[in-house]
Amino acid sequence: MSIYAIDVAQLQSLRPDVIFTQTQCEVCAVSERDVMQAVQQLTGLQPRIVALAPHRLSDVWEDILRVGEALDRQRQAAALVQSYQQRLAHLRQITTSAAKKPRVTVLEWLDPLMAAGNWTPELVEFAGGENVFGEIGQHSPWLSWEELQAADPDVLVLSPCGFSLERTMQDVPLIQQHPAWSTLRAVKNGRVFAIDGNAYLNRSGPRLVESAELLGRVLWESLPGFSVNEHAHIQIV
Repeated sequence: MSIYAIDVAQLQSLRPDVIFTQTQCEVCAVSERDVMQAVQQLTGLQPRIVALAPHRLSDVWEDILRVGEALDRQRQAAALVQSYQQRLAHLRQITTSAAKKPRVTVLEWLDPLMAAGNWTPELVEFAGGENVFGEIGQHSPWLSWEELQAADPDVLVLSPCGFSLERTMQDVPLIQQHPAWSTLRAVKNGRVFAIDGNAYLNRSGPRLVESAELLGRVLWESLPGFSVNEHAHIQIV
């Protein structure tokens, strides 16, 4: 059973020519199956359905091009992708000048622990960090406290899927009360941060470029030439 319900009457009144949906996660957003079922109930309409399924940054760029093609805006889409790639290349150029990369773990869920996968390891690399858990293009893996202790990353980023920064802070006590929390290097050195996952890291799209820049700000404190939303992250310890 889906956790979402599509208002078919509202969809009928909108009379869309194109509907964008996604196939990556049925928890985070409406599924392609739900959209297909809703469209079958429409009268006199046959909208084009474009399902996006990004797992890594190259997929995100490809999806932007697909959106451009569906809207007959191919040239504008290509220009956007080029600008996003240039921004990431500039970020990498600045952050790779450091002598040693901090080892970073991004947590996409706090209880139980889940590390961030898909495009997040790429964002960490562009930000100048070494991603510890999660693989590029793969679903987010579950993580045990023993594994987190053994890896003992330099920086810990809390970014639960679908949570705002305020909602994330409500769950921080869940991990702070764990006996292993105080033993972590990141906790001891005051290198634990919360980032607005719902607005930045969790969802595919152009804002992932801002997410990489935000991670760069978290990892390096000073990031010359970049302006980030200072209200999108909090240093916990």
